[in-house]
Amino acid sequence: MAEEKKERWLTYMAITTVLIAVTATLSTFKGGGYSTKSLLNQTKASDQWAYFQSKKIKGYIYDARGENLQLQVELLEKQKGNEEIVAKYKEKIEAYNKYVKNHEEEEAAISKAASGFEELRDECKLHSDKFGMAVIFLQISILLSSIATLSKKKFVWICGLVLGVIGIIYFVDGFILLF
Repeated sequence: MAEEKKERWLTYMAITTVLIAVTATLSTFKGGGYSTKSLLNQTKASDQWAYFQSKKIKGYIYDARGENLQLQVELLEKQKGNEEIVAKYKEKIEAYNKYVKNHEEEEAAISKAASGFEELRDECKLHSDKFGMAVIFLQISILLSSIATLSKKKFVWICGLVLGVIGIIYFVDGFILLF
């Protein structure tokens, strides 16, 4: 009868170990997937920030050109007979000012997009971290179940189950981010 009980808990241990191993495998895949998404979103955010800087530099160049033309207009206005040139300069200054304003609006949109990618990156990292913690607890649980099998110590298996439950909680939390 003692042999029958011993074999019964060993059967339960085998079943729970398989379930924990499957959960660990799924957690590894999901964690890797979220890690990849995090990296891709970081790359997209970096691209957007580089584009933002490019727009900022171009806007600065056009702004400087406009200021330079404004100074030239002021000098030309002091002299008589340059009204036609002054009018052309003022048209050019107006065009530069519109271009700078356009750049500022585009910069705001680019900044918003980059920040959005950073938020997605951070969220994916949170998911990935949860799955990573799940893998750690689940692997230790599997290790303890293996030791329990070899040593026939039920207490070691129960300790492994406790860690397995913690790992499963992290696994579920990897999807819903409750904790």
